[in-house]
Amino acid sequence: MLGEWTGTSVEPGAGKPEPDVWTPVEIPGRPQVFSDAEAAAYRSVFDDPRSGDEDRAVIELHGLFAHARIWLNGDLVGEHGAYFKPFRHSFEPEDRNEVVVECRPPEGRFGGVHDTDRVPESDRIPGIWWSATVETHPSTYIYDLDLHPRLVDGEAQIDVRAVVETDTALDDRLTFSLRPEGEFQSRGMMDRAAVVADAGEQAVVEHTIDVRDPSLWWPRGHGSQHQYDVRAKIGDATRSAVTGLCSVDRDTEGLLVNGERIPGRGVTLLSATPDDIDRAVRVNATFVRMHAHAPDPAVYEACNEAGLLVWQDLPLTGPGAFDVDRGRTLASGLDRTYGRHPSLFAYSVHDDPLDIFPNPMGSGTVDRLRTRWRTWRASYDRGPAESVAEGFPDDRLVFPVVGTLGSGADAPTLYPGWDYGQADDVAWLLDTFEVGGVVGEFGAGAFGAVVPDDEPAFDRSKHDAHVDGGTDASQAYQARVLKRVAEALRRRDTPLFAAHTLRDVAPAGMGTVERDGDPKTGYEALRRAYEPVQATLSAPTPGESTLLTVVNDGPEHVSGTVEWSAGDDGGEVDVGVGARDTATPDSIRIPADAESATLLLSLPDRVVENSYRLGN
Repeated sequence: MLGEWTGTSVEPGAGKPEPDVWTPVEIPGRPQVFSDAEAAAYRSVFDDPRSGDEDRAVIELHGLFAHARIWLNGDLVGEHGAYFKPFRHSFEPEDRNEVVVECRPPEGRFGGVHDTDRVPESDRIPGIWWSATVETHPSTYIYDLDLHPRLVDGEAQIDVRAVVETDTALDDRLTFSLRPEGEFQSRGMMDRAAVVADAGEQAVVEHTIDVRDPSLWWPRGHGSQHQYDVRAKIGDATRSAVTGLCSVDRDTEGLLVNGERIPGRGVTLLSATPDDIDRAVRVNATFVRMHAHAPDPAVYEACNEAGLLVWQDLPLTGPGAFDVDRGRTLASGLDRTYGRHPSLFAYSVHDDPLDIFPNPMGSGTVDRLRTRWRTWRASYDRGPAESVAEGFPDDRLVFPVVGTLGSGADAPTLYPGWDYGQADDVAWLLDTFEVGGVVGEFGAGAFGAVVPDDEPAFDRSKHDAHVDGGTDASQAYQARVLKRVAEALRRRDTPLFAAHTLRDVAPAGMGTVERDGDPKTGYEALRRAYEPVQATLSAPTPGESTLLTVVNDGPEHVSGTVEWSAGDDGGEVDVGVGARDTATPDSIRIPADAESATLLLSLPDRVVENSYRLGN
């Protein structure tokens, strides 16, 4: 890690910053002292880091948001425009060295959610967000190492791209070794590839490693999370990266991972952290969607370890045109940065390209007609997003557009109970509109412990159209929407869907968890709705009958009993449901005076509870 840092506010586009005073700051991070600045510059002074036989040094900066210029010892050594890609620069250190990094806000459309008011200004400060280090190397060393694992028709391969930099003429061989990461047993192997370069050049070596008898990476609950350490070596110089082997496909019934059917219960993440991955596991999610942003690589490492699949968005959201050529370049860079991770299963390009429901609509006949009319009249040219999607590799699932009904999205967003109608209208929406088995988002917003006076990240008008009350009423409503929609999607065998969102990044929002990690009422409601085997009621209403349906996402048939209670009434129902199937063994009549209903599903190894708050 580099030494102490100082910073200053600057006017973007000027020359190398030379302020009278530099203010001490914490890097990596988002120094709040620059929350109102147009741009910020950061400076670190460090001694020659070499020792022994080392000849060169490489400065490496991760998370440069969003555009940056970098000066080293007075010289402009680089410009950078994709915060998810690391910036590297090789140099021969002096006794005393100075690095200055100017960071400025996004230009164009590719700042993603961090270029919108969905994320508070405190999280959007231009800076070095993730890490800043200096490495030392011999005169010939491996500057970069990219991996792309592939598993097709039973053949396992890892495509390797190594960049070798040398100060002397080079005619040698680069050695690649493959070893199991961790304690599992698997065959290691070694390959070699020629590398030729003139003095002062960088040579790119592309090679494919054939993996014999591979140990696969599996999603949580379906197998072990096996990974491999791939090491490149030339002379005394080495560089390594960890990857895993996993195939993902999709048919009309849903996801196939390594040929096995995997349920698609997801949550979206805004400005994701490793702690969010643990929260997603506890809420019974099987995947996370990185909503219009790219996360710290540590988030992917957490997903790899947890066995949680990742759907990665390009940082592009909201209405408006964008540069297709730059989008394709960024798509390729996104895969080069994250493509080695076995947890990554899908990409998408353009999020929320239309806003056709700025105000909430009701659920009556006229409102439904108006909803259909608005979606019919909506217009969006998906051609640019499809063109950008071609920049992703063929062996990944790609959903070019994630957006509202009417946008022709590959992954439509459904917001009954928020944008239109009530939560139970999800059945009508699925019957009326072509969804295609993938729901990119659903949900509703709620206050946290503190009700903010004004929060740009939270649509107060939509909230107040549904909720009359403070925090308790707000969170109860959100919980009801999440529960009803999630359960309906499962009963309809929707293969892939995501609740929006797991955690707030502002004092109020669509999250089931507050910004500081405290759960809202909706977190427990979603956890129960996402139980792999769960008993549900289709539309519990006092004084009416409702269907009892058991959903089973597991790979085996399950049998048990459901004990139900509602008001002063109750009963017990025997149930059996096949693997990855649903069963409706009975209907239940809810007493007219019942305020809640509870289901206890007794399975051979556990008891699963589900409860419903009745009425409004």
